[in-house]
Amino acid sequence: MACLSLTIEEEKVVQTFLDKVNKDRRQKNESAIAWNTGLKFVSARKFSLQRAVELYAAHQLTREKEGLLHIDINDNDLIRELDAEKFTILSGRDGHGAAIALFTARKHFPATTTHELVLKALIYQLDVALESTETQRHGIIFMYDMTDSKFANFDYDLCVKILNLLKGAYPARLKKVLIVTAPLWFKAPFKILRLFVREKLRERVHTVDKSQLLLHIPRDSLPKCLGGALVVDHRAWLEICRSVSLNQTADINNYFISRGRLSTSNSSVRKGSTLSRNSFSSDLSENHSSVFASDSEDSKETISEKQSAEEREKEIEKIDESTEKEVNFEKEDSLSLASKRRLEADKGTPEDRRKHMTSASAEDNIDIPHSSPNLPRKKRPTSSGLNIYEDSIHMPEEGGLSIDDLVKRVQQMRKKGLMEEYAQIKREQPAGTFQISKAKYNLPKNRYSDVLCLDHSRVSLPSVSGDPSSDYINANFVDGYRQKNAYISTQGPLPKTFGDFWRMVWEVQSVVIVMTTKTMERGRVKCGQYWPEGEESEAQYDEFNVINTGIEQNRDYTITGLLLHNSKVGLSRQVTHLQFTSWPDYGIPPATGFLDFLFRVRACQADATKMLCDSWRGHPNGPPMVVHCSAGIGRTGTFITIDISLHRLGDIGTVNIYETVRRIRSQRAFSIQMPDQYVFCHLGVIDYAVKNGLISDVNWASFEDSESDSDEI
Repeated sequence: MACLSLTIEEEKVVQTFLDKVNKDRRQKNESAIAWNTGLKFVSARKFSLQRAVELYAAHQLTREKEGLLHIDINDNDLIRELDAEKFTILSGRDGHGAAIALFTARKHFPATTTHELVLKALIYQLDVALESTETQRHGIIFMYDMTDSKFANFDYDLCVKILNLLKGAYPARLKKVLIVTAPLWFKAPFKILRLFVREKLRERVHTVDKSQLLLHIPRDSLPKCLGGALVVDHRAWLEICRSVSLNQTADINNYFISRGRLSTSNSSVRKGSTLSRNSFSSDLSENHSSVFASDSEDSKETISEKQSAEEREKEIEKIDESTEKEVNFEKEDSLSLASKRRLEADKGTPEDRRKHMTSASAEDNIDIPHSSPNLPRKKRPTSSGLNIYEDSIHMPEEGGLSIDDLVKRVQQMRKKGLMEEYAQIKREQPAGTFQISKAKYNLPKNRYSDVLCLDHSRVSLPSVSGDPSSDYINANFVDGYRQKNAYISTQGPLPKTFGDFWRMVWEVQSVVIVMTTKTMERGRVKCGQYWPEGEESEAQYDEFNVINTGIEQNRDYTITGLLLHNSKVGLSRQVTHLQFTSWPDYGIPPATGFLDFLFRVRACQADATKMLCDSWRGHPNGPPMVVHCSAGIGRTGTFITIDISLHRLGDIGTVNIYETVRRIRSQRAFSIQMPDQYVFCHLGVIDYAVKNGLISDVNWASFEDSESDSDEI
């Protein structure tokens, strides 16, 4: 394979990936993988270390599960499978340089072969195709040709395995899936089509006839049988495959038509391909500085998970197992003089507000003043793509602390000092009113009587049939770093609000739901089961049919693919549900598991946003991310605080956790519910910095000087 020119950071990611993977392989007495192999996995996930490791693990698991670890090219059964020509790699490419893998359905007879043989033939050829630097760079198009095929040629389970392999368990970028001339019997059953929308594939899948293929692939790259001009020479391709597998000299790049990203569709120049460092860098995610998160099992936990007998029960809750009905009562809300002054200050321009932002002490650059006079408060507009950066209340600004100064400050204050600082925040009155939440017809929709929505930032749903309560849901827009309405903080849905919840997800175009609680904890219902729990199961919530398209179990979290179908408009959307399951009943979660979860959430949001293409015209980071726990303030606020802080750290190298929490609370009242959660926000940021080499390991010997006090809803 031609040598790639990588940046120092990219080389670092590849080497870190190899160190981690090969350490695990040595423990299993397996040989180490080579640099070029590691590069394939890392580049397939745009140099995100965590995602590359997950891809490698999924790849190995698939190979073990399907019996694909050892491929003997002299095996007669495999030779017959290869000679059948049902699967081949074409010498043509699409207009952007992606290789084209062709599966001809009419040549597949399930009764005469096995899934193992088909998958071995597929991987054997894909491995060779990926030796081309251009294929590695621009990915693969999978073309499923159903021309003249019969129902007897179709193998549903095999299709599931192939698509799952290509999308999430193989080190190549799947650019799109083209289903060619699908017969009526294939189009009709929804169950068959459903597999093609699994794992965020819906926007990449196209059912086309032969004439429409030219919209995706140049004529000189299409086989003659599909209306193109390309002569398919499967025998020549197999000879190249054999040479590469036997480590013989074979210039794989000479087999393909080489196309640059901006080349014209009729280009057919054959030449070798070399990638510049800029070609890789241009494809990196926006948050490049955050993708080097280590997945070390050896990381030391820096937070003691203790139980406190005092102030353990915050919520006033009475559980009815059949309806999850909560006790409801009204409380008078009042604004302190300071809060009223903050509301008056909000009337100024963004520049006026920024002039009042907090800054670090010039004397020692450690202590942060806690008298910031204004918290922005305004009606949150829906994402329109206008002023998408300037309108956020979390912006790059002077002040804050570098990571080194944050460590010094935390070591100075210790846990007790941070808890006292949190108490200052907690004493501040909410900067707003709760009149809509307290309306009698909305009270039953609140899970907790004392966790209500600020009026100015609440999510307002379109009214239904003139019902005055139909626009209400216990949810608030919360800004992210340089992104207005980046999150929706909401309570765990009640059975009576399941339909409202999905209506909110649909209306704001959310594609990721973050759940930081279990449905049951300590014998209490924390959240209703608002999505179908079993794989391939479905459930109806008002006009929404929700289908569980697949489940991925991890040590600390579970990822579920959901297809959300709106029967009123006849449209569907893929939504990814990520549930963090390692938050203990008391205390705070393990830092390593939490950070792994947070960055997996970011990766899912980025992938899903790309799939929206032109249907999303708002902030580049995508639609609002729905985040909830039980009440939508404690664990939810913790997640959002750390996410904002790490975005800011990666952007300007400083954090201001105190002010970040205050500003979040100005949009979702009472966010960060317990002192331990505030402490964890600091230690989680520091733990990230240690794992990513921003600072050396930190001595916490004198930090634990007080008992923890943490139970939350």
